[in-house]
Amino acid sequence: MKEKNYNKIINESWINPINQEYLENIYQKYLKNRNSIDLFWKKKFDNFEQNKNINKKQINFKKNSFFLNSKKVYKILNFFRKKGHKYSNINPLNKKNYKKKKKLLNYSYFNILNKDINKKISIKDNLNSIKTFCNINKFIKWLKKKYCHTIGFEFSHISLKKEKKWIQNYIEKKWIKKKFCIKKKKNILQSIIYSETFEKYINSKYPGYKRFSLEGNDSLIPMLHETIYFSIKKKILNFYIGMAHRGRLNVLINVLGKSSKKLFKEFNGKNFNNLNNGDVKYHLGFYSKIITKYGTGKLNLEYNPSHLEIINPVIMGISRSYLDSLNTFDTNKVLPIMIHGDASFIAQGVIQETLNLSQTPGYTVGGSIHIIINNQIAFTTSKINNMRSSYYSTDIAKMIESPVFHVNSDDPEACIFSIQMAIKYRIKFKKDVFIDLIGYRRNGHNESDDPTVTQPLMYKMIKNHPTIKNIYSKKLIDEKIITENQIKQIISNYRKILDSGSIVSGNYNFLKLIPIKKNKYINKNIYKKKIKKNEIKKIYKKVNTLPKNLNIHPLVKKIYSDRINMINLEKKLDWGASETLAYAYLLKNGISCRISGEDVIRGTFFHRHAIIYDQKNEKKYSPLKNVKNGKFFIWNSVLSEEAVLAFEYGYSLRNKNILTIWEAQFGDFSNVAQVVIDQFISSGQEKWNQTSGIVLFLPHGHEGQGPEHSSARIERYLQLCSKKNLNLCIPTTASQIFHLLCKHVFNKRTTPLIIFSPKSLLRNPLSKSLFSEIYKTNFKKIIFNEKLLKNKKINKIILCSGKIYYELFEYKIKFNIKNSLLIRIEQLYPFPKKEILKIFNYNNINIKNVIWCQEEPQNQGSWMYIKNCLEKILYKKISVKYIGRSTSPSSSTGNVYVHRFNQFEIIKKVFEK
Repeated sequence: MKEKNYNKIINESWINPINQEYLENIYQKYLKNRNSIDLFWKKKFDNFEQNKNINKKQINFKKNSFFLNSKKVYKILNFFRKKGHKYSNINPLNKKNYKKKKKLLNYSYFNILNKDINKKISIKDNLNSIKTFCNINKFIKWLKKKYCHTIGFEFSHISLKKEKKWIQNYIEKKWIKKKFCIKKKKNILQSIIYSETFEKYINSKYPGYKRFSLEGNDSLIPMLHETIYFSIKKKILNFYIGMAHRGRLNVLINVLGKSSKKLFKEFNGKNFNNLNNGDVKYHLGFYSKIITKYGTGKLNLEYNPSHLEIINPVIMGISRSYLDSLNTFDTNKVLPIMIHGDASFIAQGVIQETLNLSQTPGYTVGGSIHIIINNQIAFTTSKINNMRSSYYSTDIAKMIESPVFHVNSDDPEACIFSIQMAIKYRIKFKKDVFIDLIGYRRNGHNESDDPTVTQPLMYKMIKNHPTIKNIYSKKLIDEKIITENQIKQIISNYRKILDSGSIVSGNYNFLKLIPIKKNKYINKNIYKKKIKKNEIKKIYKKVNTLPKNLNIHPLVKKIYSDRINMINLEKKLDWGASETLAYAYLLKNGISCRISGEDVIRGTFFHRHAIIYDQKNEKKYSPLKNVKNGKFFIWNSVLSEEAVLAFEYGYSLRNKNILTIWEAQFGDFSNVAQVVIDQFISSGQEKWNQTSGIVLFLPHGHEGQGPEHSSARIERYLQLCSKKNLNLCIPTTASQIFHLLCKHVFNKRTTPLIIFSPKSLLRNPLSKSLFSEIYKTNFKKIIFNEKLLKNKKINKIILCSGKIYYELFEYKIKFNIKNSLLIRIEQLYPFPKKEILKIFNYNNINIKNVIWCQEEPQNQGSWMYIKNCLEKILYKKISVKYIGRSTSPSSSTGNVYVHRFNQFEIIKKVFEK
């Protein structure tokens, strides 16, 4: 047989290292008995045996294979799949190091012998098609193109094989090979030109002003354009963006279509369109409508304080709110886009909390697209070991097994590829994807900062490094796609748009941007309608009658049995029954309810039981789901306050036709989420004219349980109150919580509501309410015995709030004290001035003493606030005396006996003459 005929035989597809073990078994059978195998294989091996000595070549599957051993092949392949990102050209400032590392990866690095370097290589891809290479060098070259180019693909930490296979197949089939059309390349270049020109324009117009330039990571702009365009093509039409200040002005102008006229007014300090204090220009949000040939979408850049990463759970909450409002929960209707800084992303704990939320059922949004603007420096810190303890700033993403694409910002086409791949992955697997956009920061942290003071060598390198615009322009000029004159014309036209104060509506694949205003939602004031006894009774029975086939825990069964008896036997309602009735009444009136927090389903204090668990099979039953017209959601959250509260705040921003409640396990723990309370809940309306109707349940009350289980820090919330920005209430009866929640929802003015809810008071018989108080009364800002106003013996007014009222009341009754009028203030802010004055102005009583009594230390609680309010309305005619615990750096004692002794002494002192 001629040599070419022989080669034809050995090159047949069935002779492949992938099939080697199988072939060897058949061959051994053939050698023993040629008639024992299939006719097909018999003919094949007969043919080999006849020609095996041609040109002194012998076919031996074990010793002299013409293919490299498959174990070695897959070992090399897996090395590049797992570690190729560490040898990739992803750092625009470190090309020399990349070339050195890449050069190391040759056949000798993988212990391939000289005699094997010309052997063929065969691999099977994830679709079972076979790819062959003529030698090891060709194979390694191909792998370097795929895994060591300008994208470092990091995905080996993913445990699900189907996800890994999808990623591998996408990279090995499409990366490098994927070509963009001329029009697309021009669009990418135009976006980069716009980005760089904008930064230079602002710098020349307002030199030294803070703008937190994007220069060095300009590829972000075409990436966002592509995200919007490609997503709309995939029928995703709603986008929520969260980002800190780096590049924000650039995004506002070039991605959202904010007019330069508006921006320049903000630079000039002439934007006085509202009476609020406002915020700096690089914290402001913006909303746009995006028109493409594939459909029209909505783009939302949310307001963000300087607490960089706190916006991320807010974005998730807004996105989830939209998804929950749909008839069918479809995550492909919305895309959260989160833009981070490299140093803050790895350093701030809220990122870990947010990622931990991302796949939990009550908080998932079907995955977010994360873009890390990695400029390799945090203000003045650039040494990696000072910024983090991990290899990459994105290593935190591994905790949820999401892929990470490390992309060289100097290669805009790689950036666009990574975005397309990320969106496809997100749609398919409903998980977060992270793009580490590695560039640099051309200027200082802000434009008045000189970075050469702390990073002289780094900034010497940056100064000599060409901009992304110059790099990509040269590439397209070399490809004869564009000319230098055309580039100059693009710059000139763009500057004219900025000069005229117009909207930049880019030509990126026909993206047209139209700024829009958010409509304010006004609730229908259903609360003013009279509550009918029979109707509310029917609703009550519906949510408290359980199926007979449900195997209920004895304690829970008693709670629901007692609730039914409250109606049937006309007993008083407790807190849990009244709270549940409020949700049922709202649902009946078309208002949805969402409650979340640690252990909220059962309730920390065993009072709620919104879902009942069958004791034999753990099936869940939710009585409130039986009430139609509104949706009822209740979720036990992860053990987190900051991210969960931020999520719920975001949830409350858009869909106003819903009651959104976050409950702290103990009110004390809300201080872990203080940034959310300070920067969003209390000040969002003042800074951004952004309203929220979120409700916070903060269990509060001193029972001797220690300094972390007593105080919701009432004093801190009172300190944040101004211009009616919050409602602060401390209801003490079952009917009060019903009326408070209904009043809050149906109030036309949307304001956050802070409820200092009870603990031991949940089961105090004195806090129960008659059923008639549900349908006959309303929320009372203050509660007192009005009949006592006619008692001329009254000469002392005792003001208080919360559970201490009941201790004062019991002491008063026990010792038959008749000269004192007890008043509990149920609404702390806004202060019930009219209601208090009405009492003091009553003719019959002659007030000699006014006492404020509280169980909190004197430097805490409501005392300083109440003192200030009373002095204003009483004009110092009557002095207000404080009775309570003395000042303390801690909120409470942890010794129950010390607590009880101090509590008794306070109560006794109040009634001393």
